[in-house]
Amino acid sequence: MSSNRPRPQRKKLDLPRYEHVRSTSAWQQCLQRLQREPGIAVDLEANSMYAYRERICLIQVSVQGQDFIVDPLADFDLRGFGALMEDAAVEKVFHAAEYDLMLMQREFGWQLSNLFDTQWAARILGYERVGLANVLQEVFGVSLDKQYQRANWCRRPLTPAQLAYAQADTHYLLRLRDFFAQALQETGRWTEAREIFEEQSSVSLPDLSFDPDGFWSITGANRLSAAGQAALKALAIYRDAEARRRDRPLFKILQDRTLLELAQRLPQDMHDLQRIHGMSKGQIRRYGRDLLRLIAENRNAPPPRRPPRQSRPSEAVMDRYDLLHNWRKERGLQRGVESDVIISREALWQLARANPQTRAELEQIDGLGPWRLEVYGDEILTLLNGKETGN
Repeated sequence: MSSNRPRPQRKKLDLPRYEHVRSTSAWQQCLQRLQREPGIAVDLEANSMYAYRERICLIQVSVQGQDFIVDPLADFDLRGFGALMEDAAVEKVFHAAEYDLMLMQREFGWQLSNLFDTQWAARILGYERVGLANVLQEVFGVSLDKQYQRANWCRRPLTPAQLAYAQADTHYLLRLRDFFAQALQETGRWTEAREIFEEQSSVSLPDLSFDPDGFWSITGANRLSAAGQAALKALAIYRDAEARRRDRPLFKILQDRTLLELAQRLPQDMHDLQRIHGMSKGQIRRYGRDLLRLIAENRNAPPPRRPPRQSRPSEAVMDRYDLLHNWRKERGLQRGVESDVIISREALWQLARANPQTRAELEQIDGLGPWRLEVYGDEILTLLNGKETGN
């Protein structure tokens, strides 16, 4: 475990000069350099705390001896970078790639190939704290300043301090990649890691479309009166429309707790709104009349119909899942890693539902690549063959 490793002395950041890419000519020079490299380190900054739908606001790229900070909001064509992301001959080094890969796929349609994820490498090797700042501190004694983690990266101009922060997120990644690659090879985990990296390269985009029945997920919605539930649905629809119109996150329009309290108290005038949790003077001035109108319109409305619940898995499936879940947990404890390093939760559910009884059937399960099949396949079949084969 990482607690037994010697800790290097704390080092002050001493970053070299970066190239801030904001023009077509600068981008072409940058792209030509990147296209000559066998591997590049990449990180993205987005504005998820400041927009209805986040977008990529900054792309940091490092190669040996040079850091680039690319402004995707500038007016130049990024398709060449997308081609690099999809080029299997070029290794892309990320730390915690999943969110960035979803952003790239949603915004540009890029599907990454040949990933090395330093966070997953740390997890496979049993590191306890796997954030980039934690890993760099433990491995290299480097301390990152994370004060701009929640900055609005789409606001221009960016400050020198923000740009230095952004540079640091990729500057050490290639060196960290080499450190972890050696450790993975020395511990016999290289093949496992490559299999996991390949799995992590394929991301599924969540459905972000607005669901008018999503208000049922707000804690306390089920305990409201009929009028309260009708009001809550109308308020949630209104909040989404305002967030979309103003390009703001939902919580920056009205928080869930505020919506719930409005639906509980059903205020009748502007004075009543002052007693609602989270309602500032600015929100009352901006939204107050609309909120009161919606509440009044729904005061005598019938309760909204609940969406049908997803069917619960059968008892046989649940039994198999619990059996596999306990096996995975024990395996993780034996290795000193989190249990999802052994096998993903999604793969556990597939196994529990499919109940494979032969090697051929087991090979049809997504999330079980050749390495996992070789190492864990017999154990999984032994577990499942010991259970009754119901559906």
